[in-house]
Amino acid sequence: MLKVGVLGAGHLGKIHLKLLNQSSKYQLIGFYDTDKNNAKKVATEFGYTYFDTVSKLINAVDVVTIVTPTLSHFDCAKEAITKGKHIFIEKPITKTVNEAITLRALVSQNHIKGQVGHVERFNPAFTAVKNLIKNPMFIEAHRLAEFNPRGTDVPVVLDLMIHDIDIILSVVKSKIKSIHASGVSVISETPDIANARIEFENGCVANLTASRISMKNMRKTRFFQKDAYISVDFLEKKSEVVKMKDVPKNPDEFAMILQNAEGVKKQIYFENPEVKNNNAILDELETFADAINNDTTPIVTLNDGTEALKVAQQIIACF
Repeated sequence: MLKVGVLGAGHLGKIHLKLLNQSSKYQLIGFYDTDKNNAKKVATEFGYTYFDTVSKLINAVDVVTIVTPTLSHFDCAKEAITKGKHIFIEKPITKTVNEAITLRALVSQNHIKGQVGHVERFNPAFTAVKNLIKNPMFIEAHRLAEFNPRGTDVPVVLDLMIHDIDIILSVVKSKIKSIHASGVSVISETPDIANARIEFENGCVANLTASRISMKNMRKTRFFQKDAYISVDFLEKKSEVVKMKDVPKNPDEFAMILQNAEGVKKQIYFENPEVKNNNAILDELETFADAINNDTTPIVTLNDGTEALKVAQQIIACF
């Protein structure tokens, strides 16, 4: 079992602590939090061991999960990496792209593993169809949330849209050609609603909308490709695949058939892939343990996290 420690015991940090404590792949050693009152409360309520400095915790473990505010990600990760500890770091990877590039280099130099917490990669609705997403040419993503003061210290692009940026970069195998975006601050000091259009060199276009001032929650992405349409509902954990194939010689009388202007007929098939219930955060943590134990590449690398941050910063620069 890998000895693990958690830096940060806020809302998400508590979830990490609970899941790591339950996991058969980790031995939870303890945690650190800058807020001593909160730390004592968490230690008393759940029985986790509290370390009074970052260094003491890092020295006591094999793996560090960093669930602190983004501003401190770089310093925490740098210390852990230089001490030879594997790091799991929540998204966004760091505050700046240069910090992310530095961490990426340090991980390579110190021969340790690093993973970024882009949790939607482990959403069962996405994993059920990701192998069916091949060369999409148009992608539309909507990530809308009701207002919550937590997270409003950063633009909605880094808070919400970065999830969809990472998903899109993972399925579009092409370099970015151009980015156009706009954002509006409504309640916060930073943009609360944003729209971005990303054009790739292979012709794919992705249109992303993110809002944290909506009346209802929505996390849905649609992928359009040759002869197929794939819809992923990250919130409801549902997927739908609509395929178009040549009409058979003797189609079923209830078959849905379309005919274009050239007279070509296509039959539409609807599929609802099986979506297995899971805990996406536990899955990302345990697959990271597998990558360490088997010396394989983590599913979401520091390079992936860096590229997602790079695009997010390019979008913000458009505002």
